[in-house]
Amino acid sequence: MEIKRNATARWEGSGKDGKGALSTASTVLNDTQYSFNTRFADGIGTNPEELVAAAHSGCFAMQLAFNIQGAGFTATFIDAKAVITLDTGNSSITSSKLTVTASVPGISKEKFDELVEHAEKNCPISKLLNTAISVDATLE
Repeated sequence: MEIKRNATARWEGSGKDGKGALSTASTVLNDTQYSFNTRFADGIGTNPEELVAAAHSGCFAMQLAFNIQGAGFTATFIDAKAVITLDTGNSSITSSKLTVTASVPGISKEKFDELVEHAEKNCPISKLLNTAISVDATLE
C-alpha cells in the first residue's frame, strides 16, 4: 500500500525580496508565509528547514512509540526535538540533531537505547534525509 501526501508552494518575486506561501492538503498550513527573512533571519512565518525539523521529530517520535510497543512497553510520553542545520555557504542541510526525552515504565536503559537507535535509522524521514543524524536520548 502506498500513501501519498502533498503540499504546495507559491513564490512571487526575487529570491531575496520575494515572498512565498505554503499550503498542505490537510490545510494545517494554508497560505502560510515564508520568505528570505523567515529562512535566513528572524522574520515572521515558517521556512523549509523548520518544516523538515517538524517532520523529522514527529516521524522519529512515532517510530520510537511503535518500537517501544513492539518490545512490550507503553510510553507515558515521548518528547522529541529536531534541530536542522543549514549551511548557507554550500546550500545544504548538514545535520539533523534529535533530542528525545521519554518516560517508559519498566523498560531498561539498554533496551530504550536500542529502540532509539532503531528509530534514528529507520523512521521514514531519517531514511529520506541525506545528512548526518544524531540523537541525544534521556529516559526518565
